[in-house]
Order: sequence, then structure tokens, then C-alpha cells
Amino acid sequence: MPGIKELLKKRIFLLDGGMGTVLQSLNLSAKDFGGEQYEGCNEAINLSAPDKILHVHEAYLEAGADIIETNSFAGSSVTLSEYGLQERDTEINRKAAELAKAAAQKFSTPDKLRFVAGAIGPTNKTISVSKNVTFDELKGSYKRQAQALIEGGVDILLVETCFDTLNAKAALLAIRSILAERKKKLPIMISFTIEQNGRMLAGQDIEAAYVSVEHLDLLSVGMNCATGPDLMTDQLRTLSGICRTGVHCYPNAGIPLEDGTFPLGPEDFARRLQPFVDSGWLNIVGGCCGTTPEHIRELAKIIAGKKPRNIAAPLRSVVSGMDALAIDDDNRPIIVGERTNVIGSRKFKELIAGGEYDIACEVGVAQVKKGAHVIDVCLANPDRSELADTERFFHLITSKVRVPFMVDSTDPMVIEAALKKIQGKCIINSINFEDGEERIDKVMPLVREFGAAVVFGTIDEDRKEAMALTAKKKVAIAKRAASYLKEKWGHESYDIIFDPLVFPISTGEAQYRDSARETIEAIRRIKQEIPGAKTILGVSNVSFGLPASGREVLNSVYLYHATKAGLDLAIVNAEKVMRYPSIPDEEKALSEGLLLNKSPDALDRFVEHYRGKKAVTKHMAKLPLDDRLKTYIIEGTKDGLKEDLDEALKLRKPLDIINGPLMDGMEVVGKLFNENKLIVSEVLQSAEAMKAAVAQLEQHMDKSMSAKQGKVIIATVKGDVHDIGKNLFAIIMANNGFEVIDLGIKVIPEVLIEAIKEHKPDAVGLSGLLVKSAQMMADTAKDFAAAGITVPVLVGGAALTERFVATKIQPEYRGMVAYSRDAMKGLGLTRRIIMDASGFRKDLEERYATIEAGQVAEKKVAPSGLTHSDHIRDAPILTVPDLAPHIVDGDLREVFSYVNPAMLFGAHLGLRGNFARLIERGDEKAVKLKSQVEEIQEYVIKEKLITPKGIFQFFECNKDGNGIIIYKGKSDGVAERIHFERQAEGKHLCVADFAAMKERGRDTMGVFFTTCGSGIVERARALREKGEYLKSHLLQVLAIESAEGFAEVVHRKMRQMWGIDTDIPRQDIWRARYHGIRLSFGYPACRNLEDQAIIFRLVKPEQIGIYLTENFMMDPEASVSAIVFHHPQGEYFSV
Repeated sequence: MPGIKELLKKRIFLLDGGMGTVLQSLNLSAKDFGGEQYEGCNEAINLSAPDKILHVHEAYLEAGADIIETNSFAGSSVTLSEYGLQERDTEINRKAAELAKAAAQKFSTPDKLRFVAGAIGPTNKTISVSKNVTFDELKGSYKRQAQALIEGGVDILLVETCFDTLNAKAALLAIRSILAERKKKLPIMISFTIEQNGRMLAGQDIEAAYVSVEHLDLLSVGMNCATGPDLMTDQLRTLSGICRTGVHCYPNAGIPLEDGTFPLGPEDFARRLQPFVDSGWLNIVGGCCGTTPEHIRELAKIIAGKKPRNIAAPLRSVVSGMDALAIDDDNRPIIVGERTNVIGSRKFKELIAGGEYDIACEVGVAQVKKGAHVIDVCLANPDRSELADTERFFHLITSKVRVPFMVDSTDPMVIEAALKKIQGKCIINSINFEDGEERIDKVMPLVREFGAAVVFGTIDEDRKEAMALTAKKKVAIAKRAASYLKEKWGHESYDIIFDPLVFPISTGEAQYRDSARETIEAIRRIKQEIPGAKTILGVSNVSFGLPASGREVLNSVYLYHATKAGLDLAIVNAEKVMRYPSIPDEEKALSEGLLLNKSPDALDRFVEHYRGKKAVTKHMAKLPLDDRLKTYIIEGTKDGLKEDLDEALKLRKPLDIINGPLMDGMEVVGKLFNENKLIVSEVLQSAEAMKAAVAQLEQHMDKSMSAKQGKVIIATVKGDVHDIGKNLFAIIMANNGFEVIDLGIKVIPEVLIEAIKEHKPDAVGLSGLLVKSAQMMADTAKDFAAAGITVPVLVGGAALTERFVATKIQPEYRGMVAYSRDAMKGLGLTRRIIMDASGFRKDLEERYATIEAGQVAEKKVAPSGLTHSDHIRDAPILTVPDLAPHIVDGDLREVFSYVNPAMLFGAHLGLRGNFARLIERGDEKAVKLKSQVEEIQEYVIKEKLITPKGIFQFFECNKDGNGIIIYKGKSDGVAERIHFERQAEGKHLCVADFAAMKERGRDTMGVFFTTCGSGIVERARALREKGEYLKSHLLQVLAIESAEGFAEVVHRKMRQMWGIDTDIPRQDIWRARYHGIRLSFGYPACRNLEDQAIIFRLVKPEQIGIYLTENFMMDPEASVSAIVFHHPQGEYFSV
């Protein structure tokens, strides 16, 4: 019977779809899971309701699946421990395999064999990101799981949904270990999960991840989960071109919608995958989350008769960090940073010896910033434990640099410790024949197990000349090594990097005078005589002992000649590599005379020339003046700016400086921001540098001169007090040469019209936060049109979409209305409007026509007469101590501790990624931003700038159809009624469902308000006027998020008074994982913002300084309101 490897060459195999998707559709009871305590653990169903699992398997097999996955995705002991089932992991996994095997055998025929893949998920822990589990712990858990799956009869082992390659390596090594113990062979598949940003959660892209595991004998490598087919195109194209294994793909049925459903039906899903099949990229295809047997049935149709991908790809020399790094002629020489070495760097050695691992990491970060492609790490200090230092340093450095690592050690235990910390494929430096083959045979098992390239030094057992001096001997040792590593260890030459060794030329001894030249010749011959092999040199060794002022020159000249001979990697100080053409001819001649031994006195002449000279240093001062001015803006620094502007004023006019290098710098800032390479705080620092520069130059400008590129009027629309987005836009525009007229907040159309007539702007910017503000923009545009105004309008805000602008605002206005998603986008739009108005209008009209053509049907409504969701059960009625209003003052430090970092640092300050994880791995931007926020927090506390105020009150209430009756105290009198909308589809939820019906007795609910906004707008404005843009922005966003943080404090107090959730972690609070729910008007579950007036009448928050605007929003902006329910099934939803 042919194996699956052979069959894959003949046709495309079909994998099944989502197990969880089908199980969810079965409306399983707690009994099916084995009890309420196991609800949510699909793997428990293997034991408690195996017939359900068989049903799913058979449905997929009947649909045409060639391979079905066991129901064991979360079957590791690590994940099962969440349910207290870790001791039953073997039983659960073995049963999963037995069930799938039984189903497969039932459907298998000689013409169509069916296979079982033992599914091994990523667990709920990560070695690289959260670092809350060790490599060995995960490996042990995976080994138990793999063993049970093998015992149950699986045909394949599938490590899937890998978001951290270190987790994946632990699983793969565990599988290889158990297979070796059992003397058994099974094919292995690995499937990575690539997020929408093109990377795994732990940071690698698909090529880097593949490079990390390509040394293993795998059946296939591919992708699953995270996205739908569309976002996998580029990654699959890449994999198909480099994989020496099969390639698979089993995506979700699109990216999940807000309600948790998936957008792609069976036919659409298959149609999106067809191009991958037709392009010949796939060997295996299937579905993940949201896919059903019908999706698989449609896939079967599109692969029928189609040829599979040809499993072949070239051998490559490549290593990886977060990205793959090819060691080829296009990249030569690859620079290996040498300063993270306790032998070669005193500073680094002292930092490690002092336990300053964090600061020591910055040495490596600096090397990367200066151009290092690889970081060499050596921690071999005889006075310390190299093993302990390796574990501590690599624990940190792997989160701080994205490039591949070179592990510089001769100790196998140290090498192994480092390999257990590194996601990518690294380089081991080094092995040699000094002790014969003994030490090589200790290191190579690690190289083969983890996957690494290896540096081999040209050293042998010769006691007289162990370190080869001549090219002839260097090449002989290299050939011997290549043969030995291939024959004994199966290690190909493309993964061997030979170090032909270079010796200090400073000794003057006869035996070393030709050593530099001999090494260059050895490089040339190794590349010629050992196809695929690479070469490396520790370049700075050649200049050891020479005057410091000449070492950089000699190293750079030697690097140039070695590279011409074929050198692939150079271990150098990346900060001190000079460009060969920039070296004076005289110094080149002196260096080449010494390196190539052109004359007996070459050493003396070189030393004499450099004796007493200062070492060359690199500094911004070496850049041309215009480049320096541009760099100040890009880096957001003012250090040296004044002096360089003074120098520039001697050469050109102030306006030329502004419109030249300074504006060039802001252009780069805009580009970097749009590419997600800068965050909001960094843009504001650039703006501050620009403002300082313009302020200095304006002192030298005549009144007739103007640095302005145009004029804009900006305002937050009528009834809206939110102005952070508007202020950011003002800062960006002003510091890009525009005159900005800021009309402030709550600006009525009449005031805007008068301002437009007075100032005659090139554009008008309107800002607003909620849905009501979006409609106000449409009304404002209508008023503009009635007043005969046609000036271009930019609109932006959280509730806006381009569709709303195209279909609701633009039709009301004769001029152009453009949607701006952020401040930098607004800058670009304004420039386009000024430079090419007619072209821009034409493009806008075409785009809006496309949007209008794609309009969707009218919104659906809930079925008539429906007044309760079947999904919401009756809950116990909870009493409260009193129904009186409670006014509370907040402690700022406590409030700050409740501020959600995801909102503060992500939503407001533009930091992308999980904040806690970024801080853990020492991300430079995150650490800097955290420091800036902590500084503003201390400033706020010291100056008492934020005063947290809150008020809350409980009320008796009852559900009344799709509304809630709120009573006056204990009486029968009704204080207020609030009507809520019900979902048209799905669970048909309505907010009213969270309160008890009258016949069950009176229920209780709460209302609260918090604010941290008193005086903040004025203080922020004062800071902006002083040019302290970042501080102004931080103060405003901190106030807004402090109001949210204080809301969590007040909500916690209310839950305590109900007797529920008295102590839960902050992370659970931020994810709303508490008992009950709090809801705010204007948001998806209760969209009617006008209902805000009802809770104002009930609680009267004016007594703590919160007022209602005519558009039913709160003033000050940094305020929160909510209605609170205790129902345990409370959940967020949209209507």
C-alpha cells in the first residue's frame, strides 16, 4: 500500500474543516462535555459523548476529506490544566485518535485511502512572547500528547496553528523523540498561523518560520487559521517557491465578523482558494474555523483532476531571526555585530558581570541600528557561569532584536540553552578538529536537532601548527570537514560556514607577514572547491595591536579585499565599518602594503603614519548640513538643531531651509507613520522639533516672507466635545507649513460659515466621535451648500466610514468631501487638494461611485412580537444595601492602575501590538512610551491636574417587553422607562433581557458617571501653545482613559455591593470578564444616544461637574456613563 508521501505526488489531498464549528452547531449540553466544569473543553467530549465526535468525522469523510484531524487541538496537559484535566491527557488523546481512526477505516477503500492526522495545537502559553513556560516544560507535555495519539493509531502528526516557532520546535522535537524511542516512522505536518500584519504572533514571517524548521523531514509546511484565503496569497506564493516539502493551506472562512460568524459560504470559500490550486502552489487543502462539511464538499470539486504542486526547491544558505536572511552573493558581506562578546568588548563584559542584562542588550540593539545583519553573542567569562549568563541574556535579547543570532560558544550545554531561547535558525560558532572529532560529535546532534548553520574553524590536531597559516592547509581542513559533516551527520555544505582564520599582522614575525594574504587566497579556494560552502572572518583580528586610529582603516580595507575574494560574512564592529571609496588613497596604499606584505617596512610605515592620531568616530556632525537638519525632524530631537540652523542661515534664506530639508524631514515622518514605523508620540516629537526650527527661522524672515503652504479651518462639530483627533490634525498641519485656524469644539454650522467667508481657507476639517456627530457633519455640509460654499471638506472620527461619507455627506454638498482616517492621511489629502484639485475630484467621484454601487440592503429588524431571547435564562434577583446616590472621589494612583494599557498605548498613542508583551521583550518604542506616560502621570499627581469624581446609584427595575421600567425608590411610581432595540438575527438579544420580569419580583440595576476631565482642555491648550505637543496629547488621553479606569473602580464597588466578583484580576476586568455587564448609550447594544438624558435625570451628575450637550454627549470629554446589570449572562452585542 503506497504511503501518503507517494500519493501526494499524484493528486491534491483534501483535509477536513473546523471541528469546533460543527460541534457548536450541535447545541451541546453540559452533559455532553462531562459536566458544567468542562463546558468549553471540546476534547472532553471524546470521553463523555464520543458519538458526537464520530458524527463530525463521518460528515467530513462523507464530504470527501482524505485526511481528518483528531479532536485533540487543545489536548496537551498544559492546556487541559485549565479544566483540571491534565492528568487525563493520555486518555483523552488516545480516545481522540481511536475515534478518528474508526471513522477513517469505515470510509477507506483501496482506491481512496483515508488518513488520520493527530492534531497538536499551540497550547495557551508561549515561550517567546509571554515567556510563561519553558522549552522543556512544553516539550514534555507535547511528548505525552504525541505518544497517546500514536498509541491511538494516527497516520500523521500535525502541529498546527503555530504562533510561536519555539513552541513549534518543542512539539517537533517531542515528536521526533517519541518516534525514535518507539523505533517508528510517521509523517509530520506543521502549520503556521500568520496574522493580518503578515507575521506570527511571536514576530516571524512565513519564510523565517519555514527556515527555522526546514531541516526536519516533514510531510508538508503551510498555514491555517487567523485569516481567510485572500490574505494568504503572498505567503503561499513564497512557500511554494522555497519549500522542499509539500505545501498545505486550510484557512478560516474569512475574517470573523463582529458577531463571531464567518463571511465566506462554501462556494465563495472554494472560489477564493481556486487560484492557489490553479497556480500549482498546493499539495493539501482544507478548512479551519467557520468551515463545515459543505465547505469541504465544494473544495473537493475545485481540486478534482488538478495537478498537485511539484515538491522540489533549490538548496539555499539561509538563516533567520524575525525575517529570513539569505547568505548569497547579493548580500555579501553579511555584517556580524561583534560587540555582544565578553572577550572582545570590555563594556559588554562589565555589564554582564554586573548583572545589567537589560543594558547589555542595548549593545546588540545598537549594532543592529548601525547595520549588523547578525548578532554574535559570546558569554564565555571564566569568572562566571557561562550557562547562567546565557539563559538570562538570551531570555531578554531575543525580544529586542529581529536579526539572526550567532551563538559563540564551545560548550554544548551552553549552545543547547541558547537554542531553546531562539525562534529562528541561528549560526553556531564554532567547531573544529582541535580535539579530533570528539567535540564535533557533541555539538552536531544539537545542530541537527534544532536546525542551525555551523561555523567551522580551520584548526586540526597538529600540535605544531593547529591553526592553519597557509591557504593550502586551510583548504585541506575545510575539505575534510565538509566530507565528515556530510557523511557522519548529513549536514550539507550550504549550512557550513568556514572560518579560514586571520591573525594579527602587528607582530612583524615572518610567519605572520603573509597570513592576511593567505587567508584571502583560502577564501577564494574554499568557495571554488567546496560548492555551496560559505566563509566568515573575524576581521578586526587582523589589526589587533595596531594604533587605534589606524585599526578602523585597516579593517575596512581588509574587508574590501576579502569580500572581493568571496567572503560571505564578516564579524566586525558594525558602528565602525568605513566605506572603502571614502578612505584616502594614501591610507589605502599603507593598508594594502601591510596586508599584502608588499615591502619589509610596511608595518613600520603604517604605525608611523597613525601614531598619535585620534581614532575616527562617527557622529551626526559628519553628515552634510541638509541631512543633519532633515534628521533632527525625523528623529524628533532638538539637540544641536539651533547651532545647525545658525550655520544654515549663513548659506541660504530661512524660507528655503523650511521648504527644503525641514519639509523633507516631515515628508519622511509622514511616510514612516503611514507604514506603521512611527507611532503617535514619535510624530508629535517630530512636530515639536519642526516647531522649534520654524520659530527660530521666523526671527530672520521679513514680513513679506511666508512659510505657509496653505490655510485650513478645523473644528469639532456641533454638540461634540471630543477634540483629541482635531488637535492632532492641527499639530500635524501647522508643522507641515499650513496656517491652522482652530475654532474649537461644539462648533455650529453658522460659526463655520462665517469663518470660511472671513479666512477663505483651502480646506475645512470637521471632527467628531459618535454616530450623532457623523450625522451632524452631513447637516453641516447641507448648510454649507445652502450658503453657497464649495471649499473642500475633510471629515474624520471614530464613527465615520468612507461609505457613510460617500452616501450620506457627499450627496449634501457641491464641493468635495474626503474621508480622513487619521491626521497624517489628512495632511496628504490637503496637499493633493491644493496641488491637483481637479484630478483629486475625479478620483474621488470614481471611488464614491464604486462605493454607492456596492450599497447593501436595508438593515434587518427583529421578528415582530419577539420580547425575549431564548438564550437568556432567569437569574437570581440580587438586593443592594440602599437606593441612595453615592458620590466618590478617586485616588489617582489607584485610578492609573486600572487604566487599560491596550486603549491608552494602542488606541490613543498608536503603539501596535500587545503592550505587555512589547514591554517584556524590551521593545524600544514601548519602553520609551511607557516612560513618557509614567512621567506625565507623576506630573499630573504632583500638580493635581486630574481630579477623579464619580457618582453611582442603584434602582429597582423590571423588564417590560423590550424595555425596562425604573422605579422611584421603593414605591410603585415609575421614574423612567427605557426602550431598547432587539437583534434581528443570531441570539435575538436585547438589553432588557438582563432584568427580571415583574412576576419574579423587583430586580435591581445601577447607573454611574465618572469624570477626570475638569480643566483638562484648557491645560492641554496651554501646553500646545507652548509647543509641548506630546505633553498636551498625553495629558488629554490620560484624562480620557483615567475616566475609564475610574469607571472600573466604581463598577467594582457596585459589584461588591451586589456581593459578586469582589476580587478579579485587572486583565479580566479590561476584557469585561466580570459577573454582569455595563453598557453605555451610543454604542452597539444601545445605540440611542438620546437616552443619555434619562440617566442624567435619574442621577444628576451635574453635581460632580458633568453636563449634557445638546447632542446628548457629556462635557467634559473625559467622562464615562453607564447602566449596570448583574445578570451572569450579560454580554456585549450589536443591534
